[in-house]
Amino acid sequence: MATKVHRLSKAPGKAPSVMLQLHIELRGTKPKIWRRVLVPASITLARLHHVIQAAFGWSGGHLHEFMAGDQRYGTESEYDMPGSVQSERTRFTAALQNAAAIDYVYDFGDNWRHRIKLEKTLPSDSQLNLPLCVGGANATPPDDCGGVYGYYEFVAAVTDPNHPEHAEMAEWIGRPWDPAEFDIGRVNAWLSNIKV
Repeated sequence: MATKVHRLSKAPGKAPSVMLQLHIELRGTKPKIWRRVLVPASITLARLHHVIQAAFGWSGGHLHEFMAGDQRYGTESEYDMPGSVQSERTRFTAALQNAAAIDYVYDFGDNWRHRIKLEKTLPSDSQLNLPLCVGGANATPPDDCGGVYGYYEFVAAVTDPNHPEHAEMAEWIGRPWDPAEFDIGRVNAWLSNIKV
């Protein structure tokens, strides 16, 4: 279910602030796993990391980095890649000047690669609390399931009671698993805890 985006009239003598509509796709998945979010135009890559974590339901327990063209953006830690720029000080819009889209990698072991595209720049709407998810499809793979290929092995096992690893995978995940599930209300509840 999409959220209607309202346009505001320009205040006299004041430039309108804007928000960005981003399309974030988990690469290598079929059917596609994606989210569409609205964020303020001033968002930094460090804050966008938290938005992506909430929008996809990731736990945030692994390292990450952004890449735009040849430039890498990381967090302020000893794990930064040599030559990376700190994401805390870099706005998404500034990083996007180096590329048509930005890549975001979460969990260097499972190597979850996301492609972030700017779809639209929209006038801000005081009626909306940002960040806000306005669309998406399919469930996010659980953390530590072995990347894209491991995820599809997990789905095959957990959705087939006759699969030899069904009981083990069902116990590991601890709940029924529907790979087509996308609950925009739950995503927005998680996003409501993020200050951008």
